[in-house]
Amino acid sequence: MSLTNDQNSETRDETTDPFGTTWAWKGGAVTGLLATVVMGVFISLMNLPTLQLAIAGLYGQTGNLVAGWFAHLAHGTLFGMIFALVLSDPGLYRVTEWYWKTTVAGVVFGMMLAIVGAGIIMPIWLGFAGVPTPPSIPNVTVPMLIWHLIYGLVLGGIFPLLEDM
Repeated sequence: MSLTNDQNSETRDETTDPFGTTWAWKGGAVTGLLATVVMGVFISLMNLPTLQLAIAGLYGQTGNLVAGWFAHLAHGTLFGMIFALVLSDPGLYRVTEWYWKTTVAGVVFGMMLAIVGAGIIMPIWLGFAGVPTPPSIPNVTVPMLIWHLIYGLVLGGIFPLLEDM
């Protein structure tokens, strides 16, 4: 960022003002959706009942695979938008200029979703939704961590490419 206000300077500093950044919600939504599709494929291959019973059960649709996929895609898209919102913070406004930093941010975000969202909030939500035997708290398993690692890698890996949608 240039500290001078020289109007006649031929060399301009092209950096942006950190407080002038905008929220790349469209890029976050598309990236979140793509990351959720990839994650959902891995869930389907490794443990299909997670989508059928647990995720569909959040909305009283236990056993409905279509409802599970729909809910999962909606959640992942919204979380992609939240990821974009977090990265729009003035203290983080240049993180997306470094591909590896955005990827690391995606992995950290994915692990946070696994532990807090799926590990703590989801079992509570399932209990309120009337699922007869919700998982105990915390419900953090190796497959869940792997799935959310995949989500975070795809989210952080693709977001810099789609940020300016």
